[in-house]
This record gives sequence, C-alpha cells and structure tokens, in this order.
Amino acid sequence: MRGAYGLELSDSCSTCKLKGNGFFCQLAPAALKDLDEVKFTSVYPQDAVLFLEKEAPRGIYVLCEGEVKLSVSSSEGKTLILRIAKPGEVLGLMSVLSNTPYEVTAEALRPCQVAFVRRDHFLRFLAQHPEAYQAVVGQLGSQYQTACEQIRTLGLSASVTEKLAKLFLDWSAGAAETKAGTRTKLPLTHEEIAEFIGTTRESVSRTLSELKHRQLVILQGSTLTIPNRAALESCVSA
Repeated sequence: MRGAYGLELSDSCSTCKLKGNGFFCQLAPAALKDLDEVKFTSVYPQDAVLFLEKEAPRGIYVLCEGEVKLSVSSSEGKTLILRIAKPGEVLGLMSVLSNTPYEVTAEALRPCQVAFVRRDHFLRFLAQHPEAYQAVVGQLGSQYQTACEQIRTLGLSASVTEKLAKLFLDWSAGAAETKAGTRTKLPLTHEEIAEFIGTTRESVSRTLSELKHRQLVILQGSTLTIPNRAALESCVSA
C-alpha cells in the first residue's frame, strides 16, 4: 500500500516489492519470517534524523528506499559528510554488534522507508540464524572500503578540482547515459558537498564554475550531466 510521501510500504520482507540485493533480501524464507516478527517499518521525511553521533545503539536501521547522509561533527561545530547510504544498506551495524555509541549522525536526504530492529532482537536473530553472519561481514567490509576511499580522497587528493571531479564521477557511476552524456541528480547542496570533500562552500562554487566553463560538466538545477567522462577523469590523479 502507498504510505506517506508516495512510498509503497511493506511489512513483509518476503513479499516486499523493493526486494533486491540488500542486507536481508537474500536470506532464506524462514529467516525472513523471523525478521518480520521483530522489525518495524517506518517512513522518515526529508531532513529527519534517524540517530545521532554518540547516542547509545538502540538498534539497526535497514534502508529500504531513499538516501541517508552519514556525517560526523567536531566540538567546534565543523561537519564532515562521510558518505551517502543507499537502499539495502544497514546503518548502525558496527555500533550494535560492539555495543558502542553510534559513530555517525544519520539524516534522511529525501523521504525514506526504513526497517528498524532493536539491538537485543537483532542479536537474538543472529543467534537463531547464523547464516546471516555472512551478510553482516559483507556489510562491514563494504563500509570499511568506503571509509578508506573517503580518507584517500580527503588526504591524498591535491586540489578541490580533483576532489570534486572524483565525487561527480563516483556519484554518476551507473547513471543514465543520454546523448548529452552521463546524467544524474546531485544529492547534496554546495554547502554539503564542501562538508563531503573537506573544503568551503565558496571553493566548491568556484571550482564548479571552472568545470562548467571548461565544459567538463553541465549543471541545470540539481541535474548534473558529464558530457565526456574521460575528460573529467583526466582531472583525477591515478
């Protein structure tokens, strides 16, 4: 059935129309049945906070639909966006397994459908279905690789141009190809992009103008088109 914001809610993992390659999607029917008994599916509006950095780990959040921004902040109020979570990902997994505070703040970039499982219920579920540990390891490995890539971009990229070009290339990977080039939607504002690559909003706006002037990107509203990916890739060091 259609819920808030036009999202099609499903209380059953077995019959969910969003079923794909996510964390729980490939589990056996018996495991999915047990999961249905302990999860709670909700819709979060844009800008809603799922959980905050340093909060006690209440449980895991499985992102079924939408996008979620994951960020960390300093005591001085500076924010660094680590990544954008996509459908199928599990948020708060490491904190729940280690019983340590959430490492990040999770905020919905647009309306999201999320399945929540309390920590004690999730640990009991894993004990009952040890085959799910393979999916847990896969999730943790993927998140570790993403974290390493973000550190590489922030620490080793020589310029804002290189960081921005790499970000656009990553975001547009697998996006629709048109006669004008690769086309995708920018999920973040200039301010948020600055927080993603560790610079200022002014630097992002200036660099974006340079990329547009060089016809490496075309920006219409939030729609980004890359006319020639190879040309943009030339801005990124090997």
